[in-house]
Amino acid sequence: MLRLFETHKVRKQQELSGLWDFAKTDSDEINPAYSYQLPVPGCWEMHPDLLTYRGKGQYRTFVNIERKSAIRLEFKGVSHTAEVYFKGILVAEHYNAYTPFSTVINDVEPGRHEIVVKVDNSFSEKSSLHIPNDYYTYGGIIRPISIEEIASSYIERIAFTPEKVNGVWQAEVEVITSNLAEKDMPITLKGLLDEHPFDIGTTTIPAKTNGMSLTKKIIFGDVTEWSHEKPQLYLLDIQLFLEEQEFPSDDLIERVGFRTVTTKNERIQINDKDVVLKGFNRHEDHPLVGASFPLQLMIHDLDLMIDMGANSVRTSHYPNDEIFLDLCDERGILVWEENHARGLSLEQMQNPYFAKQCDVVNREMVENHYNHPSIIIWAILNECASNTEEGRIHYKTQLEQIRSLDHSRPLSFASHHRDKELCFDLVDIVSLNLYPQWYGDEDPGDLVDASRLWANQLGGNGKPLIMSEFGGDGFYGFRSPTKVKGSEERQVDIIEKNLEAYTQRDFVSGMYIWQFCDCRVTEEGSWPLMRAQTQNSKGIVDAYRRPKLAYSTVKKYFKEATEHVKTEPS
Repeated sequence: MLRLFETHKVRKQQELSGLWDFAKTDSDEINPAYSYQLPVPGCWEMHPDLLTYRGKGQYRTFVNIERKSAIRLEFKGVSHTAEVYFKGILVAEHYNAYTPFSTVINDVEPGRHEIVVKVDNSFSEKSSLHIPNDYYTYGGIIRPISIEEIASSYIERIAFTPEKVNGVWQAEVEVITSNLAEKDMPITLKGLLDEHPFDIGTTTIPAKTNGMSLTKKIIFGDVTEWSHEKPQLYLLDIQLFLEEQEFPSDDLIERVGFRTVTTKNERIQINDKDVVLKGFNRHEDHPLVGASFPLQLMIHDLDLMIDMGANSVRTSHYPNDEIFLDLCDERGILVWEENHARGLSLEQMQNPYFAKQCDVVNREMVENHYNHPSIIIWAILNECASNTEEGRIHYKTQLEQIRSLDHSRPLSFASHHRDKELCFDLVDIVSLNLYPQWYGDEDPGDLVDASRLWANQLGGNGKPLIMSEFGGDGFYGFRSPTKVKGSEERQVDIIEKNLEAYTQRDFVSGMYIWQFCDCRVTEEGSWPLMRAQTQNSKGIVDAYRRPKLAYSTVKKYFKEATEHVKTEPS
């Protein structure tokens, strides 16, 4: 499953899920002896022979093409790196597990064709973002793949930006197209919002041109806005017509919502209404599937979060599977989505590959997930060297890049540098990762009050403040009458003291518990020495989603806060 809705009615598309041939190999040859069949999508660590394998592997399948055409292969996620071969020829290379990529192959003849994907999940100097870390990065084709037959002129993507002007909803609709042909191609673009037609315009795409944009502002008027309470969605169908043709030769369908996000008076607003974000940091990790989640487990995670009263989720620490974002769109869950970089020192940020790899990840994240109304915050570089002048240059560059790609959403990053932070002036929302009562004995109320002062003094004056991480270990089933650290009872005390402090302060615009579920950490580096059982055990549920004692405590504070907000006069 690629999305929760049909994305094409004209373009022929087929998902390539199923069993693929697989070989564990360090060889550069394209056709080794394939000794396994593994599910795609899936993580190879789920196979008994590959439980801790970190290295190279090759996947192979065959596709049948019925007529000569151009084809497009889309990969939603390959971990960590991918080399894609079509009929033995390298057609695409990609770095990063958590962002999608695609490649177009022109003039493919009818017949049976081999697709090979070389995958590498090892750590190296050329990998600046995938490093030994406080979570596990799996190997394999972890998200879905599709193959499409495309016309010589086709739609690459759509960017839908809603705004409300004088009480009337309108949107800027940008359509990005490409032309594979050797000649210029006149085209007409038309749209449907559900069943309401509109024209975008006519243009000519020069020969052999990628990424040509046509933009138009459309007044939609009588639509229902999207919100947490009522997440109204609309299908946006863009059709491409070649000159004087009666029927479209290509199409692309997205699902959109009408909502705005603003940051005024130290608060966050959705459609001009103040909102307090209450939710969890969530890793895509489960003992039975690794990072390759089926729909059922995504729904189960959201069911548990919603049952506790959450209205938001932070995709720590990478862009999430788009199906999960589709579910958040449907359920009104407000999403903080961030790029893939966690806990990097200045030395690590000076890796010669760092700037380029972040640039690509940022672009792929924003361009591919742009139309999700649930995403209300873009964020970067969790707990990196934002307390240094050299690090500030990277923060400034990346935030400016994202702002150039999307001016409609506020930007943030999660800092743990307290009063040494140098980058609060660069963002719209100040966010802090602090662990009072776990890594120290500080009072959460005193610490959050100090955080507001730091923000005011360091460039964040007048900006909303989010407590983006807080919590403590709780080993499932470990009970102690003395409430020692690591016991479920101590975790309850820590969570309660934090939530009591944050829900009582009007200047706190959001709180994200670290974390929703326990997760595996890498065995390389020092992480196993710091994480008992080689996992981060700060989850409110364990790795199998069994609730800990803190589950009821979270539900008490999140549900009560929600009910309190609902009863306040407007």
